[in-house]
Amino acid sequence: MAPKDQEAAIGGQRKRERHPGLAVRIWAAGAVRRALRERRALDEALQLSAPKMPMSDADRSLARAIAMVTFRRFGTIRRVLAERLSQGEWPDAGMLREAVQTATAQILFLDIPDHAAVDVAIELCKQDPQARHFSKLANAVLRRVAAEKEHILGHPVEGEDSPAWMLERWRMAYGAAAAQAIAAQHALPPSIDLTLFSPEAASALGDRVEALPTGSFRLRSDEPVTALPGFAEGHFQVQDAASAMPARLFGDLRGLKVLDLCAAPGGKTAQLIHAGGIVTAVERSAQRAERLRENLRRLNMDAEIRIMDAMAVEDGPYDAVLLDAPCSATGTIRRHPEIAWTKTLADILALAVQQKRILAHAARLVRPGGLLVYATCSLEPEEGEHQVARFLEGNKEFHNVPVQGQEFVLASEAVNPDGFLRLLPSTMADIGGVDGFFAARLRRLA
Repeated sequence: MAPKDQEAAIGGQRKRERHPGLAVRIWAAGAVRRALRERRALDEALQLSAPKMPMSDADRSLARAIAMVTFRRFGTIRRVLAERLSQGEWPDAGMLREAVQTATAQILFLDIPDHAAVDVAIELCKQDPQARHFSKLANAVLRRVAAEKEHILGHPVEGEDSPAWMLERWRMAYGAAAAQAIAAQHALPPSIDLTLFSPEAASALGDRVEALPTGSFRLRSDEPVTALPGFAEGHFQVQDAASAMPARLFGDLRGLKVLDLCAAPGGKTAQLIHAGGIVTAVERSAQRAERLRENLRRLNMDAEIRIMDAMAVEDGPYDAVLLDAPCSATGTIRRHPEIAWTKTLADILALAVQQKRILAHAARLVRPGGLLVYATCSLEPEEGEHQVARFLEGNKEFHNVPVQGQEFVLASEAVNPDGFLRLLPSTMADIGGVDGFFAARLRRLA
């Protein structure tokens, strides 16, 4: 190592020793910056922003927790910071904004000493060539946030952690009360749900889980999922209760030829196999297809996996086709809060066009008398109700097979007047809610 490089490395090590947790805060702030400015998924942004030095599992968990709560409470954080600036807007100076945003998230919403959050954020600013000019401003504002924390938390602004344009769309689609309930649910960490594939799994898990009316089980234990009895043996998979419902619309699939389009990471594929289907799973991404393959291997299940675009599938016909279409994923904001701040209306409309094409193609792969289930993890009607209504208008050989009350205990709450499955994050809010999901079951007549 050259003398200058060695000196820089020693200096960097000394700074880290004086400011424990600095690397983690830089990591979290960098991930928030990448997610916002490059419109990336937060998990991808965290991966790209990871320090080159080895980091412990605890450090990784802390970096992710800081970034997650920053996005989960992003509206509140922006307001709180703007109210304490004379100009109301932070300068665009290197990592300044992200440093103060992630520090505010720690002060207000994480169990981290205020002084530690402030001190490390200021050191982060000082190390940034552009942000260092505003380190005194950042210090003054963050110390004021810490001093006024009790007042800030005692006077929340309803709905501010959802973008106004999204909240207005949910009001128009579901009503003011439902929109507010959705926003409230998004502010809370999601539960972990399991889909069980073995009769022995529930008894082995015991009081670690709670049975849900949807047929899924909700984890009550703090143990890592991988440490639960039956995980290594493939007796269950992690799958939100809402995500598990569309595949169940097919019922018994024993001996039937089933096509799962856009299949990764494979949760629904596994359900279709468990229901008896002879499954072909299609996924265009080789990386995601490998994850699907790994999941099925752990579950001791087998499917034909094709790495290709859904629009390129030409064989068939199939007895059953599941299309879990690419979508804006606004139904998963509880789990991926950055979506609220990285998606736009243009994204939703563009995805609706793509969904229309894939749905039309999927329909051609269904045999007469066969079933097609169209699903999206979106709260947007353009990607759900409107999409299917337009499809049925232009495809008279298909008709809607409404979801019936006896199929799901939640039918009265989760089925709309057309018989489509419509789950909101506030569905089952009394026990933690679910992801937002839409599904329609269609039968081909000829």
